[in-house]
Amino acid sequence: MTMSSWNRSTSAPEPPDADATDPLQLGKAIRHHRKAAGLTLDAVHDAIGLAPSQLSAIETGKREIRFQTLQRLAGLLGVSLDALTGEAPPSERAARELRLERAMRSPLWVQKQLPTMRVGPRTPDDVLETMLALVDELERQAEERIATPEEARRANAQLRGEMRARDNHFPEIEREAAGILADVGYAQGPLSQHLIAAITERLGFTVHHVGDLPHSTRSVTDLKRRRIYLSRSTRGDHDPRSVLLQALGHHVLGHDVPSDYGAFLRQRVETNYFAAALLMPEATAVSFLADAKAERQLAVEDLRDAFAVSYEMAAHRLTNLATKHLGIPLHFQKVHESGIIYKAYENDGVTFPADHTGAIEGQPVCKRWTSREVFDVPDKVNAFEQYTETPAGTFWCTAMTERSAQGEFSLSIGVPFAQARWFRGRATKERSASQCPDPSCCRTPPTELADAWAGQAWPSARAHSHLLAALPPGAFPGVDETEVYTFLAARD
Repeated sequence: MTMSSWNRSTSAPEPPDADATDPLQLGKAIRHHRKAAGLTLDAVHDAIGLAPSQLSAIETGKREIRFQTLQRLAGLLGVSLDALTGEAPPSERAARELRLERAMRSPLWVQKQLPTMRVGPRTPDDVLETMLALVDELERQAEERIATPEEARRANAQLRGEMRARDNHFPEIEREAAGILADVGYAQGPLSQHLIAAITERLGFTVHHVGDLPHSTRSVTDLKRRRIYLSRSTRGDHDPRSVLLQALGHHVLGHDVPSDYGAFLRQRVETNYFAAALLMPEATAVSFLADAKAERQLAVEDLRDAFAVSYEMAAHRLTNLATKHLGIPLHFQKVHESGIIYKAYENDGVTFPADHTGAIEGQPVCKRWTSREVFDVPDKVNAFEQYTETPAGTFWCTAMTERSAQGEFSLSIGVPFAQARWFRGRATKERSASQCPDPSCCRTPPTELADAWAGQAWPSARAHSHLLAALPPGAFPGVDETEVYTFLAARD
């Protein structure tokens, strides 16, 4: 036997596989062509012996049909097998019926526990159209709740625009925090653990540290028994005080279960703000910053040390207060060591890289900016300052790096040149110039390198999967709700 004979087919062509055909679509096609031929169920029975009840079940997709029977039926109806088993529905009406019936059998419909209806030739067109409109809306909402990367970026861009419009200051949250602090007798300085415990008790909750907190959560709040569960582990990237205060924030701010990813993101921003407003109270923080401005010694690290918080939280808090109370517009960036923006805010005219949706998160920062240059600075203890000329003007920036489980990040605050006079580090000699988004700035390789290596290199990119993958769907994206409910049930 030669090698080629293994590839030679000697069998007859395979007949259409009725079993591989969608039963719903096959049934619609059979009913369409039976009606077109003017045949009743009884007439088909008389001609080929197929019982009316069986044919009715086949036409509604509830029963499969044997190939031999399908052949006889096609002959009786005067159509080819392809006309019955083809991919396209036999008519526009049949296509609409098919879509509704498939929707009512879908996992989404079942999960929602929605009632079904019988769809047939007597279903009025307006009822069919109304039901399909409801299907469209159900699918649209489901798509929003999936929290795809594009949906997340759009929600981020919209929320950042609102934050810019209000200079990132939320007076209603400041008032809530101030009232709580007054109730527990806060005076000044860092918020003590004693006062945090008093706030928790006053709000009617107890705190429980556990070793088996669901892996997809930072905290779990049991609203039945007014318990907040936190991880017993001291490892992690989040200040446990902040995690607890954020959990309390959902209660104080009256949050409902988020209806979409935008609402989920907004609640995260608000609870982060609430925690910062407690850990760095507005009145004392503004007094501290105003004194530093008067002395031209504003510095993020001083705010950090005065209230015993992280550099990132202090930088965030400065964006809450600087414009409203000090008259200083500014921008903030959290940038991964790969150069990708994780968080950003601006109201000072700086031009961040953005995609077509206006989203900044996930975009690469210019290599000439302070937030990138700081990674190459040997001194990891003190802040690094730099003036950078950009197409939008000259900006002074201060930055530091922090390491986390996801890698090293830079955290930077920047202001227009005229505002640098209020900050310590304004006398820096470090200078840089950026022409981004012009690709010749830092995107296009120098000519000598391109001439030597163009077409001779094939790198394997490290994907930023967190920016590409959709978050698991649900009221709280990224959270395994079954795991959470099992965790709580075990503590009954």
